[in-house]
Amino acid sequence: MRCRPGFLLPVHVLSHLFRRLFLARLADAYAAGRLVFFGELGALRRQQAFAAYLAPLRRKKWFVYAKPPFAGPAAVLAYLARYTQRVAISNSRLVRLDERGVTFRYKDYRRNGRARLRTMTLAPDEFIRRFLLHVLPKGFHRIRHYGLLASATCKANIARAKQLIAAPLPSIDPATEHDATTVAASAAVDHRPPCPCCGGRMIIVESFGRGGTPRGPPSPKAGVRTAAE
Repeated sequence: MRCRPGFLLPVHVLSHLFRRLFLARLADAYAAGRLVFFGELGALRRQQAFAAYLAPLRRKKWFVYAKPPFAGPAAVLAYLARYTQRVAISNSRLVRLDERGVTFRYKDYRRNGRARLRTMTLAPDEFIRRFLLHVLPKGFHRIRHYGLLASATCKANIARAKQLIAAPLPSIDPATEHDATTVAASAAVDHRPPCPCCGGRMIIVESFGRGGTPRGPPSPKAGVRTAAE
């Protein structure tokens, strides 16, 4: 079987080779105990079930997509820069600005085909507020996410992943957990020296600035005042 000019191997030969190597490595990983199954896939822990699960894949046609490599490191950097340094919205998506507000184009990924392309009009202050949500604090860099962390299906994918790995849901309030973690961390890092007399933990009674004078203990009669005073 010949391949087209400019290619090393025919695509069908490469597809069969990739299928064989992929399934062979997958079977080796299973035999070595490196695969873990959760949830609905728990039955694949049995060797016969796993073999039956892979059997149809050996008969399926696999398609390998091959393309020329990038033209050097500069091309790779230019490609990635479009994803890591893009602003929230480009000028080409801005349709008009009038007394109604700012009108721009966006994609509604809940729709299919040309129905995805839609327009939205926002008041100027609301448009600016949403735009500023994409401005990161100083020292942070934006990286676009894909796969499980894709914004369109992020929540559904993470919930599904937790279900598959049988991960327990958090049962405590995040705010309470944060407070408890902060208190525990503060208690674990204590730089106060022990008492030179008894060796116990010293307690801060009062703090005063440079040149200040510490107060003496209050008199027992300090809180007692008469009507004449």
